[in-house]
Amino acid sequence: MTNDNAISVLNNLIETCKDGELGFKTAAEGLKSADIKGKFLEYSRQRGEMARDLQSEVRRLGGDPEKAGSVAGTVHRGWLDIKSVITGKDDHAIVAEAERGEDVAKSAYESALKESLPGSAQTVVQQQAAKVRQAHDHVRDVRDREKAAH
Repeated sequence: MTNDNAISVLNNLIETCKDGELGFKTAAEGLKSADIKGKFLEYSRQRGEMARDLQSEVRRLGGDPEKAGSVAGTVHRGWLDIKSVITGKDDHAIVAEAERGEDVAKSAYESALKESLPGSAQTVVQQQAAKVRQAHDHVRDVRDREKAAH
């Protein structure tokens, strides 16, 4: 894989992480449950850190790192804001929407793992993919618990 292709793959993941960082923060603001709110804020910080690590890899490869989230992420976050207002900040609805966002992140990382990235970039993506899968599964489990509580 050329550095240009690797940079493109990494920049896509940076957008995904930035979307998650803001998405989790936005979702946390609408949650009533202190436990879930705390975990979502932790995931938001984690995604910010992951984006910074990817930006370092892009610079190392001689590229210009992405600094913002994607247009799709903006739409996703906007919908989350509208949904939280419409549903009166119902925790289950917010968690369900966050889980959909995590489906997107998980898919982005699965795609990136199919690429042959240069050394340290591959390692960073593999480590981050594990964190994304872990967060996704936790959010899914919380969603299922919230649904059962309804």
